[in-house]
Amino acid sequence: MNKKIKLIYLILILTLNISCVEKKSTEKEINKPELVLTSKTDTLKFTSGIRTIFQDSKGNYWFGSHNEGVSFYNGKSFEYFTTNEGLSDNQIRSIQEDKNGKIWFGTGKGASMYDKGALTNYLTKTKEPKYDWNETNGDLWFYAGEEDGINRFDGINMNYLIFPKPKNENPDNSYGVTDVSKEKNGRVWIATYAALFNYDGEMVNIFDNEKLNLKNNELLHIRSVLADSKGRIWIGNNGIGVLLMEGNSIINFSEKNNLIHPTSTRRGDKSKPGTLEHVFAIEEDSDGNIWFGDRDTGAWKYDGKTLTNYSISDKLSKPMIWTILKTIITVCFLEWQTVIYLSLTERLLKSNFKKYERTTAIWQNDGFNAKLKFSSSIELLCKTEHLYFDFCHIAKPQNVSGLF
Repeated sequence: MNKKIKLIYLILILTLNISCVEKKSTEKEINKPELVLTSKTDTLKFTSGIRTIFQDSKGNYWFGSHNEGVSFYNGKSFEYFTTNEGLSDNQIRSIQEDKNGKIWFGTGKGASMYDKGALTNYLTKTKEPKYDWNETNGDLWFYAGEEDGINRFDGINMNYLIFPKPKNENPDNSYGVTDVSKEKNGRVWIATYAALFNYDGEMVNIFDNEKLNLKNNELLHIRSVLADSKGRIWIGNNGIGVLLMEGNSIINFSEKNNLIHPTSTRRGDKSKPGTLEHVFAIEEDSDGNIWFGDRDTGAWKYDGKTLTNYSISDKLSKPMIWTILKTIITVCFLEWQTVIYLSLTERLLKSNFKKYERTTAIWQNDGFNAKLKFSSSIELLCKTEHLYFDFCHIAKPQNVSGLF
């Protein structure tokens, strides 16, 4: 990949809108490295949905599926890791890299670490809970089941930390971790379905219905959290949209911008077009724009003044945005149909380089096999006809200043 033409892009992975099957963690910890013999293909074959995507320090991509394990893409082929190869579970909730270049997968049953062709598993120690978070250290955090806490790795051991739980106002919610975001000062924000927590290295602070100024008809069901570069905290909910914490102020950002429909139940029902009620992903790009991935209505960009909606193609079967990744790729041109087609041609490079250098690339998966080829161009070969479309025409952006 030519570093001179690398640009910052925001990749939104649109995945199948299926029910989230949560899995209980077990007691056993397996920390013996297990050599991995994986299968390799030139196609990405996940059909259950992509929950997370990560670009490592070497530029490789890791795709975490809903229940088919992990796929590693090095620019030439896709390599697959499942429980058959030693993963602790096939549901992948998070992917991250530690300071030593080891890749960590947060799964439905603890965590798995990949290093030099070997997998090591660390499962949740529910019989050895820790109530004093200050007795542990480390900056790797993982989902730890649906009940009481979060896993934190200290470099040697996986520690199971218990949340100081407030009263759960919604019996359908749990304290399973859905997202983690870190501030530059080290403070960690932890989203669970039933409440938001932060940890500053000394205290665990709780943000429940009361502290977040919810109305009587509103219930938390948090799916995403972002601590942005300006110190704001964005909280994505499945039902009541986006909450925004800025200084001592807490508002319902979706409601303030008229993006909750007047007839909305503010629960998990399907949203009307042009609304921002079910936010499963939030990310900030290199220009400071905030991006939201809505379960029903597509991608949204907020530039500090204006909200722009990139709607989902109506040709897809039950699509949703499950994760957003800010990454570095070469300039690309986008075709969005049943699946996408990314290509950089000499003609486009010469005539449209400046026009597209800030374009956001959206990757869309509807169960089709796809072949990606990264060289001087980026290409996704799919079963549909190769057509060229302008991103803005296909994505149908709409500036929103109040729809109702």
